[in-house]
Amino acid sequence: MKSPASIDIGINDKDRAKIAEGLSRFLADTYTLYLKTHNFHWNVTGPMFQTLHLMFMDQYNEQWMAVDLIAERIRALGFPAPGGYKEFASLTCIKEASGVPKAKDMIRQLVEGQEAVVRTARSVFPIAEKANDQPTLDLLTQRMQIHEKNAWMLRSLLED
Repeated sequence: MKSPASIDIGINDKDRAKIAEGLSRFLADTYTLYLKTHNFHWNVTGPMFQTLHLMFMDQYNEQWMAVDLIAERIRALGFPAPGGYKEFASLTCIKEASGVPKAKDMIRQLVEGQEAVVRTARSVFPIAEKANDQPTLDLLTQRMQIHEKNAWMLRSLLED
């Protein structure tokens, strides 16, 4: 990643680049999870339809707002935010759904996606911490809390 301008916010260029690279992966994961959750919202069926339809909507709406925050943090660090499907596909660790899974499989895939986003956030955390980048740390902490809670709520639907 190449920074377009000289920036002096107390974080050196090399650390800003590492943080922006990690946040780009985090953005790609968040956006991919958003798309998957929205897809499942449209296509869920079965006895849990109403519950899942509404839960998925709440989650994808929240994720939609988050992608903007993440992209803006990348920009504040002086780097372009990724924004295309091809670029997101190369950066994300979340697998695309194949066909239209059954409701319980949708839930399982979304649990995996929520957990993957948390793992990506955790991988960026030490880089931002070392650079003393509190705004990124705050963003990551808030996002991890939300994704861990979403994973727990989704997981609870799989219990018998």
